[in-house]
Amino acid sequence: MKRASEQAAGFRTARPSSLDGVLSRLDNLSRKPEFMLQRELALARALKPYLEGGAGRLVAPLEQEVELASLYLCCDYYPDDGQLTIIEQLRDIITEHIPEEERQWLDPLKHSYLDVLKPTSPPQPGRDLVLQSLADETRLILPGGEFAGDLAADRPLLTRVIHDPNTQEPDRAVWAGCGITVSQADAKALLDITSEWRREMEVTTGSFALGEWKEFAKRFGYMILWALAQLRMAALVDAVIHIGYRNPNGQPYLYAVALYDHHEHRFFAETLSEMNEFHVEKQVSDDTQSAAGDRLSVQKWVQREDGRLVARLTLTVFQLIVECDSPQRLDHIKHRLAASLGFSLHFRGETLVPPARQLSMDELMSDEPPKVVVTPGEDRTLLNQFLEKAYLEWSDQPHLALSGQTPRHAATTATLRSKVGELIDDMERHDPGRQRFGKPAFSYNRLRAHVGLEELPE
Repeated sequence: MKRASEQAAGFRTARPSSLDGVLSRLDNLSRKPEFMLQRELALARALKPYLEGGAGRLVAPLEQEVELASLYLCCDYYPDDGQLTIIEQLRDIITEHIPEEERQWLDPLKHSYLDVLKPTSPPQPGRDLVLQSLADETRLILPGGEFAGDLAADRPLLTRVIHDPNTQEPDRAVWAGCGITVSQADAKALLDITSEWRREMEVTTGSFALGEWKEFAKRFGYMILWALAQLRMAALVDAVIHIGYRNPNGQPYLYAVALYDHHEHRFFAETLSEMNEFHVEKQVSDDTQSAAGDRLSVQKWVQREDGRLVARLTLTVFQLIVECDSPQRLDHIKHRLAASLGFSLHFRGETLVPPARQLSMDELMSDEPPKVVVTPGEDRTLLNQFLEKAYLEWSDQPHLALSGQTPRHAATTATLRSKVGELIDDMERHDPGRQRFGKPAFSYNRLRAHVGLEELPE
């Protein structure tokens, strides 16, 4: 359940007026003070996935899911406090007149259950619709209507149907008023998930006699609603994962960033150049020289897919900066680096947080992954937050270039004070913000002051 063309969609149908009347009476009974707690328990059971762990703040149940949960309350739920079911309570009422045309629906409602049904032929408005249960192949005939034009032969239905008491035909039924269409793959998933839960219940209870499908669905039909909620939530998570973050120029936004310290520039440069997935972008002369007196350079490697920049590695004299378009890609590159560079690589931190945006459910569930354009201002804010945390923590971490001392401590010594300044100058000179929006994302005078060095003119 990922693309818009595959997602669950609710539909509504007409009901006989007498069925409407008796369902209204059942609903009113469930709202009486003495039954209100049981009503809340029943609805909480049917809609359980949306009420746990804050899931309801991410995705709300469809209106039809709520209505099917209400039908579970009226037709299937057995109170746990000794009260009669709502149907039995209504049947026993003698203080008011209930027309026979309404009362005749009580037994059919009592025997109805939630099911996953497929049309056996293309639905057509105004013509009877033949459905078949995907669980036990039960065949049913239901009246068509204008709503049938919104149904399709390849879209199974999660719904409840009720045997028509006005006919002797055992397979003739009426709609309970609503339902949800799903893709064939999701229909199969609903039954597979429910069947797995059923097997777990049988193993847990030691009883392998939960009955045939009709009996099971009558007692535990709410589990099909659970399975639907699980599919919808999984689809939302999948949609969020596949959001495409873009720069204003349309190129992928590299929001997943990792920082490393190193002390073997030549070894790193040679190793990264041998990785086939990366290509050298450019080489920039730096002012720093190696211990042997050789002029070092800043090197960049990039990875492209379909002409789009999806990863960039920047190697400076003291740092390696990895920028990627997704946490998954960053994780893969980190493993490649660890395997190739080993203990020469000193991890200093990472950020995997994309810009916070409020997207509509339509955007998240569209056929195409949603695209989010990130402004330079948003980019600078995110990058600043990451660099501030990483660099301020860096001041209290041992550094190989400082003979294993922390920058804060080294800055108090005459021999290493200038080296600390050199490290910070390198960070400032190659701040990722210069490549992204033309200026540093972080104020390095804050870091200089943090370790006890003099600030430099901005």
